[in-house]
Amino acid sequence: MVTGLPLDDVRSLLKRLPGADATAASSARQKAEALAASGFDIARAGRLGEWVSAWSGRFPPRPIRTVVALFIGTHGVAGQGISARATGFEQRFVEHAAAGGAPVSQICGTHDFGLKIFDLALDLPVADITAEPALDERGCAATIAFGMEAVAGGADLMCLGGLGEGGEVAAAAVLSTLVGGTPGEWLDGDEAQLKDRRSAAAEKALSLHGTALRDPLEALRRLGGREMAAIAGAILAARTEKVPVVLDGMTALSAAVILHAVSPGTVDHCLLADASGAVQAKIAAHLGIDRVLDLGLGSGDGTAGAMAAGSIRDACLLLDQTVPRPGA
Repeated sequence: MVTGLPLDDVRSLLKRLPGADATAASSARQKAEALAASGFDIARAGRLGEWVSAWSGRFPPRPIRTVVALFIGTHGVAGQGISARATGFEQRFVEHAAAGGAPVSQICGTHDFGLKIFDLALDLPVADITAEPALDERGCAATIAFGMEAVAGGADLMCLGGLGEGGEVAAAAVLSTLVGGTPGEWLDGDEAQLKDRRSAAAEKALSLHGTALRDPLEALRRLGGREMAAIAGAILAARTEKVPVVLDGMTALSAAVILHAVSPGTVDHCLLADASGAVQAKIAAHLGIDRVLDLGLGSGDGTAGAMAAGSIRDACLLLDQTVPRPGA
């Protein structure tokens, strides 16, 4: 039974989020303009630094403590043959990344970034969304709260990604509900038969849950998984703590769409690391957020997020340069 109370706490938090720091942003913009006038035009890198200043409230922007947080879950709908990966992939990824073997682990090690990997009850998938809601309201609210803990311990820049067997169907259903179109339009690059199965499952879920999906947070609990709910929580906590966020992959983008649907502007402190295809680029345009890289990455495994964070950090260093004196 839906009580309205647990998710109402989230709605209340959404109304109290801090805005951008106009003074810090202006200082960063003026510094970039001064550098350009001196003959050192840092172009788009200056805008990245300005974004960090605006959402961290600091100038010069110095993201020293970068954290990549990955949330890994499983979905009951995966039992319908809609996964392209072998069973147990998520558990193997967690173990591989923890052992330092995954690309994201190596990139984080090279740049001295923190890496947090959250195993969200991999042996207990959320319910099959074609038959019942993925989560009850208390479970959804608790998972959002758990995601907020990703910011605990401090960070100057957060990169958020997620993986989940069956997560593609959840994302397609959420996006179709909150952005528009059919689920198939939100399935990018899938093999034809697999795409058809995923699209059919998402359509069945939409038919089952019907008008209840008009509320974005209800759409999250009914269609999304634990990784989507946890990322939504991490995005909110980062905003509250004035930590800029880099999103990596479809799950992170879907979580951002949900928050944006509740209150436009909620994810203005976010950028997209990269886009693996036209669908992710389309979602970023819907949210009004920029993309950092153009390498065709964006699987949600943190690789794009960590690479983008390196570029953002370097862009901030450019804003910390001394403006040459005329004639010097």
